[in-house]
Formats: sequence, structure tokens, C-alpha cells
Amino acid sequence: MGHRLTKITTRTGDDGTTGLADGSRLDKDHPRIQALGEVDELNSQIGLLRADLQERQQDAQIQADSSSLGSIEDCLAVIQHDLFDLGGSLCLPGQSILTEDRLTQLDAWIEAFNADLPPLKDFVLPGGSRVVAQAHVARTVARRAERCVVSLKAAEPDREDALDDLPRLYLNRLSDLLFILSRSLARRLGEAEVVWRRSALRQSAGPSSS
Repeated sequence: MGHRLTKITTRTGDDGTTGLADGSRLDKDHPRIQALGEVDELNSQIGLLRADLQERQQDAQIQADSSSLGSIEDCLAVIQHDLFDLGGSLCLPGQSILTEDRLTQLDAWIEAFNADLPPLKDFVLPGGSRVVAQAHVARTVARRAERCVVSLKAAEPDREDALDDLPRLYLNRLSDLLFILSRSLARRLGEAEVVWRRSALRQSAGPSSS
């Protein structure tokens, strides 16, 4: 295979436009470019989550449970490739590089990881540890990316090569999975989940005034 990228700085974007894979150019604030950017950011946040997970797997205190963390890291590695395909679908109007089986895989992971979790009785707040909080960051970026994909479809209702529903469905399911993984990570690391408390409980638990 030949080199795909021979020159990174092309200056072609200096006029405020970005090129798509089909050779067309769009303004950098176009809904399609916004959606591409959000998916790129989501992929980066998941990459950071994977890096955090790899560090935790090397922690001597959790070596016995490193395989359970590895299953999550392996899942996220596949998702990063899926997101690259999703970005390709956005970059090539009329073509769906992301395939239906990837959505099926997400559904299977959701069911598998959720099966080991206790029932959710309270709202969960992002936090507890860096790796759990990072899973929540990725979850919220997935939601933002989903909103941008919805906006893109609304902005191009009459295009013959309009975006199909698969990118939106994938991002919706992925945000659900990332929430489940945040809970699963807390459980596998032996950490208590940070739960939301009503205002009256927050006041009673707060520092007393003298």
C-alpha cells in the first residue's frame, strides 16, 4: 500500500473551507463538518479513556482483576475503529461505511456489561476516579455528536444522498454503552458510585456552621 498522506500542511483550508473525501469543499462551520469534528473529538476522548484503563491495568493492586478491565479496553478499541468508519460515512455523502452489524455489536455489549450491574436506584454523578469520570466525558461527547448528526440531517432534508439513520443510531447506543461502562468500571475497580442527593440531604451532609 502506498503512502496515503504525503503532506499534512496544505494551506487549502486557509480560506475557511474543508475538503470532503469526494473532492467537494464546505465551510468549516457547515453542519457536516461540525458533525465530523464531534465524532473526531469523541474518538479522541475514548482514546484517552483507553490510555487511563491501560495505566490502571498495570496497577499492582488490581492485577487480579486486570482481565476484566481488559475486556472493556478491547471493546473500546473496536469502537474507535467504528467511529473512524462513521466519520468516513460523514465525509463521503451518499455512502455508508459504517455497517449495520456494528450497531448489533453495540447492543450485545450493552446487554452483556449491564447484566453484571446492580439495579440503578439513584442518579449517578460523573466522578469517583479519573477513569470513571473519563467514561462520563466520552458519554457526553457522544450525546453532543448525536445532536450534531441530527442537525446535519435536518439541514439537508432534500438531498438524494442524505445521511442514513445508522450514524445517529450508533451514537445513541454508544452513549448508553459508555454510561454502562462507567458503572462497570467503578464496580470492577471496587469504587463506590457517586450518586446524586436531594437538596435536603446535601444540606444535612454539609459542614455545620459555628
